[in-house]
Amino acid sequence: MRAEATEKIVGKLAKKMGADKILDQFKKAEAELRKAQEKAKTFFKKKAEQDKEKGLNYNMREREEKISLDDCLEQLKDWARDLVDREIRRRPEGLKLKQLEDLKTRAIDQVMESGTPEELIRQLDLTTKKIGIAWVVDTSAIKHIGRGN
Repeated sequence: MRAEATEKIVGKLAKKMGADKILDQFKKAEAELRKAQEKAKTFFKKKAEQDKEKGLNYNMREREEKISLDDCLEQLKDWARDLVDREIRRRPEGLKLKQLEDLKTRAIDQVMESGTPEELIRQLDLTTKKIGIAWVVDTSAIKHIGRGN
């Protein structure tokens, strides 16, 4: 009963105090925000579908939550990072990076598949020699620091 009476008086009180103008402005602003959020959702989803061959991922999953400006900016940053990564891959440095990533994958596979420590060391040494690094290093020429010498 108290809640019903309070609800009836809210409108009258708002008008009497002058808060009704502020509330109306707030309602209009929220309606505009909802429109902008729906436009953003539609735009980014449509753009991701159109540019699927470019590999753009749509990160604003279907949700009831409201999309913020930060969500839109984060989506654009993700797309920008993807585009930069693809551009880097086309350059000579990107090709070297790809070779190193492939080497890392092969090394991990070798670790998982090796039977004995000696076999693992031999396989890793062969793999790293391809890029000019020796896995097995002769340390006999290193002077040992001992106590009292």
